[in-house]
Parts: sequence; C-alpha cells; structure tokens
Amino acid sequence: MGTKPVRIDNRKREKARRRRQTAAARAAVLAAALVLVAVLVVAGIIRHHKKTQTVQNDTSAQTVSQTENGTDTVQGQQTSQTEAAGETLAGTQVQSVTAKGYAIQVVDGVTYIGGVMIANKSYSLPESYAPGDLLPEVKEAFAVMQKAAAAQGLNIYISSGYRSYSRQQTLYNNYVKSDGKALADTYSSRPGYSEHQTGLCFDLNTIDDSFGNTKESAWLEQHAQEYGFIIRFPKGKDAQTGYQYEPWHLRYLGIDMATKVYNSGLSLEEYLGIPHRIPHRTSQKRPVHHILSYCIQKASLYYSYSERFLICH
Repeated sequence: MGTKPVRIDNRKREKARRRRQTAAARAAVLAAALVLVAVLVVAGIIRHHKKTQTVQNDTSAQTVSQTENGTDTVQGQQTSQTEAAGETLAGTQVQSVTAKGYAIQVVDGVTYIGGVMIANKSYSLPESYAPGDLLPEVKEAFAVMQKAAAAQGLNIYISSGYRSYSRQQTLYNNYVKSDGKALADTYSSRPGYSEHQTGLCFDLNTIDDSFGNTKESAWLEQHAQEYGFIIRFPKGKDAQTGYQYEPWHLRYLGIDMATKVYNSGLSLEEYLGIPHRIPHRTSQKRPVHHILSYCIQKASLYYSYSERFLICH
C-alpha cells in the first residue's frame, strides 16, 4: 500500500519529462528550420544585390563607351522601346505601365500589356472569355509554318489547341489529385490563367520532354518567330514565367513582336517587364511534424526565385 503513491508520482514525472523532451525537440526543429530559411534568404539577397550591381556597372560602362564614340545607341534603343510601349488599345484607359514602360489595359476582364493579350501566373482571363477555337490568324500562320517544316523533312502538328475555362479546370484538378498543388502549379495552369484559353497558343506533337530532343524542336527554336510564334516557356526561364521548359508550347504574337522577343533572348514576361504578383496563395495549415520539410521547400524556392516570384504556394 505504501509504494503505490511513489509509483504514481514516478509515472507523472516520466510523462512530464517526455512532454518536455517532445517540446524541446519541436523547438529545436523549428529553430533549425528558421536558421536555414534565414541563411538562404540572406544568400538570395546578396546574390540579387551582386547581379543588380553588375547590371548597373555594365550599363554605366556601355553609356561611357558610347559617349566617347559620339554615338547614342542606348538612347536610340530607349526611344524605340518607348515607341513600342506606346502601342495601346484605342478607346481603352491605361491603368498603369510596366517597368519597361508598356501600358497595362483591361478590356472586359482581359489584360493587355503593350497591346499583347496576357494570361499567365499573374493575370487571368474571365470564364466568359471563350473564342471557342484557335483564332483564324493563328491557324493560318501555323499552316504556313507547318508547310515550311515539311519542306525540311520535319513533321509538326497540333496536339492541343484551344481549351475552355471549364476544360482547364478539369485538367488542373486532375493534376492536383495526382501530384499535389505545389508540383501541379509548375507545369499546369489554374483555370483562367491558361494561355490555351486565349486561342493564341497550342501544344505540338508529343507534349513531353522527349520533344525537346527532336529535329522538329531544334528547327522551331530557330525559326518559329519567322512565322509569328515564340517558345512561350523557354529553357532556363522557369523563375520568370513560372513554368518549366516546354519546347512544345508555342504562342502567337505576330511576326514583328515574335521576332523582337526572340532576338532579345528574353521570356515574354521579361521583355514586356510584366510585374509579378504572387498568385495562388493557400492558407492550408500543415501539421507540426511537417514544418521542417515545408520550411526547407519554401526556403529553396525563395533562393531560386528571389528576384522574381514563387510559383509554389
């Protein structure tokens, strides 16, 4: 009888000790995660600062060199760009301008930047926007390009063209069920954010990574702009576009604009100076035991896209 209270006290002490150990372990995990996030964030800021300084130095050196030579190439380029930025939709109020000076206008819920219809991670289309098919000028330009490719012994064909809002919603939901939102957002658009809804883009041939190794893909990389198209999500531009490299995804801009974008070596977002908002935020709560892996994922994404925007939320 006299030993029971002692046993009970021992059990209570043991439970209290375990609770303290668990709390200490969780605190340690959180501390480690926060330290990792801080290190990667600082590294990203330093990296961004160095790149900015390099660009500024290069620009200054270029200006000095051109002044010494008595030329005004940079000024001429800026003037040309300003003139291009002046391309606006008649009768539509300019809401703002991009970092490159291109006018941002909205017509019936559709965003145009520098006169170019935009549907990407930042700007969506209303569900009511439904051309129903690829636009006639897109079909015509593709037919000419397809014929030119065939003359070189190449076979290109459209595997996926126009998609309605509801069709994109179905596709996206299926991808989320299969891979989760974070991964799905790197290769699929949420409904309203897909270029396929514009009627101005399409996917070619096999629609997978193997297409990038074909002669058809290599030819398109060099010649698509001659027919008014660009590779919409170029290699190495994931951070700027929000999507993985897709050599099969072509967007129609018209020969003049497509050639300008191609010659710049930039993505469409970079060329137009499209501001990046951070879309697709979620408020989903994660269990405590997932915090470390979650923080590592977010920190890694911040490090990769510190100068742009996060595509995984």
